[in-house]
Amino acid sequence: MLGLEIVLIISVISIAFAAYLGWYVMKKDTGTEKMMEISNAITEGAKAFLRRQYWTISVISIILAALIFASYSFIGKQEIGILTTISFIFGAFSSGLAGFIGMHAAIRTNIRSASAARRSLNEALVIALRGGAVSGIVIVVMSLLGITVLYLILGMLGHPVTEIPFLIVGYGFGASFVALFAQLGGGIYTKGADVGADLVGKVEAGIPEDDARNPAVIADLVGDNVGDCAGRGADLFESTAAENIGAMILGVALFPVFGIAGILFPLVVRAFGLIASIVGIMSVRTDGKEKPMKALNRGYYITAGLATVFLYFVSMDLLNAAAYPDAATYLFGAGVIGILASIAIVWITGYYTESDFSPVKKIALASKTGHATNVITGFAVGLESTGLPVLVLGFALIASYALGEATGIHYGGLYGTAIATMGMLSTAAYVLAMDTFGPIVDNAGGIVEMGKEKGMAAEITAKLDAAGNTTKALTKGYAIGSAALAAFLLFSAYLQDVGKILNLETVAIDISKVDVFVGALLGAMLVFVFSSFAIRAVGNTAFTIVEEVRRQFREIPGIMKGKAKPDYAKCVDICAQSALKEMVLPGIMVVVMTLLVGILLKWEAAGAFLMVGTISGILMALFLNTGGGAWDNAKKYIEEGQHGGRGSDSHKAAVTGDTIGDPFKDTAGPSIHVLIKLIGTLTLVLLPLFI
Repeated sequence: MLGLEIVLIISVISIAFAAYLGWYVMKKDTGTEKMMEISNAITEGAKAFLRRQYWTISVISIILAALIFASYSFIGKQEIGILTTISFIFGAFSSGLAGFIGMHAAIRTNIRSASAARRSLNEALVIALRGGAVSGIVIVVMSLLGITVLYLILGMLGHPVTEIPFLIVGYGFGASFVALFAQLGGGIYTKGADVGADLVGKVEAGIPEDDARNPAVIADLVGDNVGDCAGRGADLFESTAAENIGAMILGVALFPVFGIAGILFPLVVRAFGLIASIVGIMSVRTDGKEKPMKALNRGYYITAGLATVFLYFVSMDLLNAAAYPDAATYLFGAGVIGILASIAIVWITGYYTESDFSPVKKIALASKTGHATNVITGFAVGLESTGLPVLVLGFALIASYALGEATGIHYGGLYGTAIATMGMLSTAAYVLAMDTFGPIVDNAGGIVEMGKEKGMAAEITAKLDAAGNTTKALTKGYAIGSAALAAFLLFSAYLQDVGKILNLETVAIDISKVDVFVGALLGAMLVFVFSSFAIRAVGNTAFTIVEEVRRQFREIPGIMKGKAKPDYAKCVDICAQSALKEMVLPGIMVVVMTLLVGILLKWEAAGAFLMVGTISGILMALFLNTGGGAWDNAKKYIEEGQHGGRGSDSHKAAVTGDTIGDPFKDTAGPSIHVLIKLIGTLTLVLLPLFI
């Protein structure tokens, strides 16, 4: 029978493969001296911000760890408090490390992809994806190894295998807590710089996006790394960690049927998903005529196909129970539904955000009549985009639950939804590679433009940047889809934990009770207020950047003629200070509100807070992510020559829409992914205080 041994073996193989990819990227040339100068400035800015950000996060995390230990000690559960606190610290450290790895891989790859663009589209594409894959593979492996190591240590300390998943919930909470600050802080930084640079550079000065004359251009390129790479790395690390633990907790309920195999199943499936992702990554290439997005999609479908094959064999091996001969087949079907749901979500997101389809074209067309009609149409597209994903997710949950119920096993329905979540996440390493690919090629385009490389290099990086913009939108859709399934998983684990503590066979939450209804209302409110804080923070940062760029244009007249160098460092410092200041309040608010609801209104209200907050968060994240992506690509569609092209009134209106969409899709939206799972892991960790 497959077990932790195969997880460890595949993890080691995957780490070795990631090292090979790193070697492959690092041996490539780094272009001209001017390109290296720009790359070094991006690297220095990104590293400096990350050091300051992680110092702030570390201080907050240490304080919270002390509070967790003190809380458990207060209710007389000191041993559980020690284990939960250690797990929390380990998860927080691992999440931070995942973010650093994501950024480090990107800043080493962007210059090499930019240089390769001077030779061929295929070489630049392959370098960018493989550089992103270093991050994707290592992050998934770290999640697996972290949980596996904790599981083995607690087993050696004599804890029963059925107790261990409940004891390592702190690991998921630590990962989610750090990821929230990493994603939120990075998002505020990147979009504050981006919006500020666009409003003055594109709209007022009429210069290109990555023009070296724009004082905010380096801050913008740095932001791609600290937001889209470091922040997203921490985000997706906590996704895999929290969802693995939630599925393991549900596996405990089926211990009498499957034994330890039902608990370890999520780890084994995720390990084989790494092998599928490796094959998918290596299959990506283009002949130069094929669109980069088509090559990337082909790699994704290969990964999904192989993940399905592996899922079948793992299901037949681990979920084979003599008393329930059809259980493995039904549960494999639930996993396939998860994989198909992920493909559907990716396709739907592509439909709403790619310029080949009508939603983006409608926004671009609306730009012809001004800024207001662009904003109105984009807002409407964002709202509409919540419909199809919710139908897909609803079908996936109902169908996977029905297949689980068909096994005849008690709690089989809930376990079916857990298997569907594992199916959806089996391609996580490949999706992470595509996600990091986006900021890598965005930076590569900036390096090429600022390095004054013309001709083929500029043309290739423009194609890759367009593909990268789409991959970022697709992976956000994938992330919120997996977050939705995982949220139900964590909610089910919460009810399972309540039943275990109170010794109840069935646990239900009655929303007709006044305190429970209030808890639900507060959960929905949290999502809206959190989104407000995140978007406002970008606005505050962008305001300061706009004022600074205008000042430099006014006081250093040689900038526009290319005879004077802008003060890039000043804009980098403004973004860093603003992001660190603005990220603290929303992050702390999430923890404090969850704690107060649970302590004052008790476990049932906390469950309603979790459930309704999750539902509201899913819808809000879908709206923000997809609407923002559609606005962005409508602008790019016009820049390709449609409706008057660059510099036209349509283009100026589209830039306004894009600047509104920026904090939607790159700050508030991705942060809500983390918020959903943070509430889930937080309620699990603090549940003993709510009883």
